[in-house]
Order: sequence, then C-alpha cells, then structure tokens
Amino acid sequence: MADVTVISASIVQPRNINQSSRTKIHLTPIDLYLLYMGYPQRGLLFHKPDPGTHFVSRLKTSLSVALEIYFPFSGRLVKVENLEDNKVSFYIDFRPCRIQSLSVTDILQPDGSVPEFMRHFFPCVEVKNINGLTEPLLALQVTEMKDGVFISFAYNHMVADGASVWNFFNTWSKICSDGYDDQSPLKLTGWFLDGISFPIRIPASETVAPSPSQETSLRSTSEERFFHFTKMNLSYLKAKANTETGSGDLIISSVQALSAHLWRSVMRHSGLSREEETHCKVAVDFRQRLNPPLEEECFGDVVFLGVASMGWAALQINKMVRSQTDEKSKTTAKNWVRNVKILKKFGGSPMVCVSVAVSGSPWFDVYGNDFGWGRPIAARARPGNSSRGMLVLIQGIEEGSINVHATLWSHVLVKLLADVEFLDNMMELQYLNQREEYQTVPESQTGDTLCNSFNFIYI
Repeated sequence: MADVTVISASIVQPRNINQSSRTKIHLTPIDLYLLYMGYPQRGLLFHKPDPGTHFVSRLKTSLSVALEIYFPFSGRLVKVENLEDNKVSFYIDFRPCRIQSLSVTDILQPDGSVPEFMRHFFPCVEVKNINGLTEPLLALQVTEMKDGVFISFAYNHMVADGASVWNFFNTWSKICSDGYDDQSPLKLTGWFLDGISFPIRIPASETVAPSPSQETSLRSTSEERFFHFTKMNLSYLKAKANTETGSGDLIISSVQALSAHLWRSVMRHSGLSREEETHCKVAVDFRQRLNPPLEEECFGDVVFLGVASMGWAALQINKMVRSQTDEKSKTTAKNWVRNVKILKKFGGSPMVCVSVAVSGSPWFDVYGNDFGWGRPIAARARPGNSSRGMLVLIQGIEEGSINVHATLWSHVLVKLLADVEFLDNMMELQYLNQREEYQTVPESQTGDTLCNSFNFIYI
C-alpha cells in the first residue's frame, strides 16, 4: 500500500478578483437534472520537471489567469428556498475559491487494473453537484511523485461539460507554458431559454438526497478497469459494425462501434435473459445540433443523455445520436420543467446490470496539454459517483487509439476478463502499456514510494 501524505495547501484566486461585473447564471433543465450526479474527475501524468522550473508556483500563477477567463469556475452554487410553494431554485454566484493538492504513488498498472488508493489522487471524491453550495465548482490537485507529476481535476457538471472543462485545461497549460493570455470574453451558453421562466423552480421533495446506505453498497460491488483499443482495433470494430448492420448510407462511427462492442460485451455477462431489454446511455454534445448552432468553444453544460435500446447495438446507438435534434432538445427541456424529475439512482441492482452509460470523448485534446516540461505520458479518470456500468472514453496516447475507464459490477468484470471474444480486440494492451507508458516511469512498479503533493481547493 502506498503512503499518501498531504504536505501543503494554498489559496488561488482569479487574477482580477473583482467580480462585480459578473451576473449570476441561471441553470437550465439539463443542469438541474444532474443535481445529484458526482463530480467527474480526470487526471494527467507527466514526467517530473526540473526543480529549477518552480513548477508549482508557475501552475498557481497561470491558474489565476485562466480562472479570470473561465470565471464560472470561480463561483458558487446558490440555493433559494421559496416557502410559498415549497419549491427551490438554484443559480451560480461569484466569489473567490481555493485549490488543494495531495501526494500519490503507483498509478499505472500493466494489466489495466485500478488500485483502490487511486481514489486519493483526485479531489472532490464522492462530492455531488448539489454540494456546490459549499464545495468548489472546480477543484485541482497536483501530486509530485518520485518520478512524475500528476495533475487532476474535478468539476461541477451543472457548470460545465467535458468540452468546456478541457478547453479551460488547454488554456491553463498554454498560459503556464508560454504566457498565452486570451482576453476575449468567454462565450456562455444561452440556448432554448425562450418560453422557460427563470429561475426554474423545482419541488423541494426532488432535492432530498438519496440514502447514504445505497451508495455504500454500490462501492462494495463495483470494480474499475482500464481497457485500451488501438487504431487497428477500432477500424476492425467499425468495419464489422457497418457490415453487420447493412445500414446503407448510414455510417457507424468508430466511437459508436466501440460503444456498441462494450455494451454488448457487458450485457452478455450481466445475468439477464435474452428477452429482457437493456439500454446504452450516451452523452451527446448539442452545440452543433441546435438551430442556430452554437460555437464549438461555447462554455457551459450542453450535453444531453441519449438512450438506445438493445437491437443491432451499433445501429441503435447511431439512430439515437441522429435523433438528437434542436426540436427534440427544446421539447425535452420544456416537458422537464412541467414534470421535474432529478436523476438520483446511478448504479442499478447490486447483482443485475440492465444498462451502461458512455461519457467522455476521444476528441478532447488531452495529450496537447504542455505546462512547459513536456506533454502527458498517460491520462486517467474517475467516474464521479463510482457508477456501475459507467464507461469513460479518453483519448489514447498513440494517434487514433482510445482508452476506456470502466466501472462495472465485480462479477461482470470477472466474466468479461475471461471473454475471449472481448479480449481478442485488446491483445496489444499490455505490450503497448509497457512500451508507451511503463518504461517512462519504472519507479512506479518497484513497490511503495512516498510522494509529495500540493493541494489547492476552491472555497
């Protein structure tokens, strides 16, 4: 077991802490639906920089500049109680926050397994979006190891989606590396608001937290694993999906084919009968699907959760993605306001899995983040609520590859790892890990290593 030691904490504020010009941001139905979703967590592993670079100081200074640009992260969730109708509303207000960092040890595992202590490498573990009332909307953790540096973050999904938070991270790394300082105004989302009164009032009963005992039992029946798919693996899955579906002019993408492959593989060992219906929930970015479309760099939470039911898996996912239109998004938002339902259950039955959820994207620029001492050598994730059936897609280290962080029922994972058909598409995993990642940090395989860490947490 690795020793984890917190050695320092400090406050980081936006360079210009005068937020008087900022107006509060009202939350949309998409945001409020995620009130009890856990903070998504991501992290990048780097070679250790030369001590003379004073990298911690540089990270703090550049972060201060980045937070001035991406000011919603420096805010706080505010809850307003409306006693006359027993409803509540939420919005984002602005005040300074602080950031926290910790120490860490062995991260990378040749077989793709995820050690239990990995949960200590990320900030805001078990923090949910509604906790933004008292917790930071963005938390960052910097961990200095004997042979590397791990920079991780967690964010409130009601404030931003994956595209927005990675744009922030890309900007932060540019500022730290070469002084890049984009002073253009942040483009905030402002879509489908016509016809919906703000702030949205939701029944107070919908904000009652789920039972803590349910979440404790959830963690005890799930395990995490990293799977690696090469460009060749993905090309094969895509060709196979398009051949099997015979979909004519419809083209199944590599990501859709991979999602379908994972969905079918997990369900094959789920304990369900062939007659039972299963679902695949996929996060879909709506920026370019709206009419008129939003700019791609538009900041906010613009992701809908689409649901496909089992048939020809890849074709069902393709149809579901194509069905996500401007009209559907606006209709869904208006109907949600009329009949408010907040997502509270993430993991399903302890023994039977009926669905998987796919989040993240291989298109996010993960390996382009250079803080001044080189690009990342690995990327890792945490699934937020430790949801069983959660599949997080991450850009792979070699071009065209995709990593998948899977959080699955323990008994399903055991069967999946013995599934020859599933493993046939991942035969290169251990070889590639050793060639691309593990040779770069050999110390991480030699046993316990005490690591120094610096915590920055926003308040």
